[in-house]
Amino acid sequence: MGLKIRQHKNLRSHAVLLVLVLVWSILLGGGMAGVLRAAETPQSPNSETLVAIGTVDPIPERYQTGLKLYLENCGSCHVALPPEVMPTQTWETLLLEPEQHYGQRLEQIPRPFIFIVWNYLRTFSRPLGEDEKTPFRVTESRYFKALHPRVDLPPTLTAAGCISCHPGARDYNYRRLTPEWDDSP
Repeated sequence: MGLKIRQHKNLRSHAVLLVLVLVWSILLGGGMAGVLRAAETPQSPNSETLVAIGTVDPIPERYQTGLKLYLENCGSCHVALPPEVMPTQTWETLLLEPEQHYGQRLEQIPRPFIFIVWNYLRTFSRPLGEDEKTPFRVTESRYFKALHPRVDLPPTLTAAGCISCHPGARDYNYRRLTPEWDDSP
């Protein structure tokens, strides 16, 4: 009789353990799926606070770290361009080949920071057209040209050129314009 009671207790404890492991696995799996889904799916403006800065698109909070790292790594040497003005492929090349950065050899952004910067740049840039060559100068970018329809762009644009029309460019504010461009589209 003692053996049957012990077997029954063992069976019951195994069943309880199995149920606990099953519940834990479901909760863990559901949580991981939610994290992965959130990382892959851009959130709608209603689901997250958007931070309005002076770039083309408002930046949701989830991309603020990427923006900050981008500004620290890229905007510390030159005026940081909004990702929207260059195609995704340009940004990818600039991040992955720092030894070919406009005649300069840069240090690679350390991991995992490069992935965070890449996520920001990839999200806010646009893809190349089918037969389009990857531009490495803003004056060659169709996105840049689309944002500057009335501007007669020189072949080579410098930071001084940007600042002459966008006095807030050093502060990553491209929406603030000089008076002669205030009414521009």
